[in-house]
Amino acid sequence: MDNHSPLRGFIYRTDEEMCARAEAFCAAMQNRRTVRDFSPSPIPRAVIEACLRAAGSAPSGANQQPWHFCVVSDPEIKSKIRIAAEAEEREFYAQRATEEWLSALAPLGTDANKPFLETAPYLIVCFGLRYGQDERGQRIKHYYVPESVNIAIGFLIAALHSAGLATLTHTPSPMKFLNEICNRPEHEHPYVLLVVGKPAPHAFVPNITKKKLDDISSWIE
Repeated sequence: MDNHSPLRGFIYRTDEEMCARAEAFCAAMQNRRTVRDFSPSPIPRAVIEACLRAAGSAPSGANQQPWHFCVVSDPEIKSKIRIAAEAEEREFYAQRATEEWLSALAPLGTDANKPFLETAPYLIVCFGLRYGQDERGQRIKHYYVPESVNIAIGFLIAALHSAGLATLTHTPSPMKFLNEICNRPEHEHPYVLLVVGKPAPHAFVPNITKKKLDDISSWIE
């Protein structure tokens, strides 16, 4: 086919190599923890850029890559994001959240205060593009936007963890304030506000467990 080329770069590995690499990756990802206590120590921009390139390699509907990652390190902008996010969070905890929801959150120890939005060196706002535009400004329909964006965010979190960074997926609701603060257009929908940095030396995390393999998978053979 004229618009195709041979697959390049794929490495065929032995069964033993595949098993070893899969186990190593699994062990590395099982050490990933969401943290809320971040160190303010700076992170090289090149690290974030490489992780964003990894996120940009994710599969997407019709390869339209309907995502935009807005990286924020400016202290003034981070402060504005914190103020707006905490306002939404206070309303959530006081009015919008059901008792059942609050009960589910209780073991995590979360509340409306989000100091990490200013402490962490980087915030990455992950936007999904409802549609694209061609060179003439005409709309291009995008397909499977939520699925595509969420896969890319998964790639990004894994890449950041692999690089040695901690993350927090923050999802204040609603998040339209992020469009205004980040100067992004209306057709971009914020999905996740990703907090990125090194854990603070005193960081604590909740005592939680993950479901076992038999609880999250089934096999039809």
